[in-house]
Amino acid sequence: MKTVLMLLLALPLAVSAAAEKIVSLGGDVTGIVYGLGAQAQLVGRDSTSTWPAQAQTVPDVGYLRQLNAEGILSLRPTVVLASAQAQPSQVLQKVQENHVRVVSVPGGYTLADIDKKVAVIAAAIGRTAAGDAVRKTLAAEIAALPAQPVNKRVLFILSHGGMGAMVAGQETAADGAIRAAGLQNAMQGFAHYRALSQEGVIASKPDLVVISADGVKSMGGEASLWALPGLAQTPAGRNKQALIIDDTALLGFGLSTPHAVLELRRKAEHTPE
Repeated sequence: MKTVLMLLLALPLAVSAAAEKIVSLGGDVTGIVYGLGAQAQLVGRDSTSTWPAQAQTVPDVGYLRQLNAEGILSLRPTVVLASAQAQPSQVLQKVQENHVRVVSVPGGYTLADIDKKVAVIAAAIGRTAAGDAVRKTLAAEIAALPAQPVNKRVLFILSHGGMGAMVAGQETAADGAIRAAGLQNAMQGFAHYRALSQEGVIASKPDLVVISADGVKSMGGEASLWALPGLAQTPAGRNKQALIIDDTALLGFGLSTPHAVLELRRKAEHTPE
């Protein structure tokens, strides 16, 4: 009888969790929803949520930083899981005013921040047991990463169609990923991103260039990468050392980030001295 009573008491929570209709805003957030096995409850996601590939079949509410309340509300969600980058905040406030629960998922550019995201999302959608399992696996993956720093300098280049190439300084996801891999950001002395300059690139002396697959595509191919001002005069340029990555994995600080960080580390370890 006691066991039956406990099951009956737990039933409303289970029903509530199963009934949640989720809109996830942020590639890291959506990846964690899948990692928790809650993809069947996903009714919408933003356009940056492209991993795993199945997420691309879920209705798209638009770009993470240019959201509109009508698009989100039209999917009739019961909860919106919002990345720290989701904007504008007035949109999320309007969603909340329409009796939809909005959960703010913490940001951050360290591997430890991924654990916090998982914990918040798991609690918000009633999947704490799954969250505990994911966090345990995540902790093991992070612990397995090489701890000893390597004296290699990495230059992260951001390039999108219609804009000039930019380089990552401090207080960026790229800087966080580089440091997580035990490497050095070749660009020092400034925060955020700034336009690539010939003098700055030469002075930074990178051993390895990291750029997204979309960035290389927007340039017209890898040959155009090495034609960027100053790059041919660096160790990376002379040795043609580049890592073309999935920027969602490396920079998103989600469940796929530890593997991407390990890939970065291994590539850097094998660059010529």
